[in-house]
Amino acid sequence: MLMTKRKPATIGEILTHEFMWPMGLTQSALAEAMGVQRKHVNELCNDRRSMTAPTALILARVFGNSPEFWLNVQRRTDLWEATNSPRERARIKRAKPIKAAA
Repeated sequence: MLMTKRKPATIGEILTHEFMWPMGLTQSALAEAMGVQRKHVNELCNDRRSMTAPTALILARVFGNSPEFWLNVQRRTDLWEATNSPRERARIKRAKPIKAAA
């Protein structure tokens, strides 16, 4: 996987800038379409909630795209954060490769 120094767009950024604003959707309107509380949408928009498989399935149905799209946005963010966190890098460096059995 190609990793860059630039942080990838988050769920909240993609959701608000690429979907909600162009469609003129408020958080309340999206929450109603999703069948969830407005707090759920607010936490997604403000990157205080991670994308889960059920939420990805709901957003895919609402916007007509794939659940993989939403999960990949979360995956890219998670991998970037782990790769760029000094604490996580130290944990990763402690891991030792296992030699293949002969």
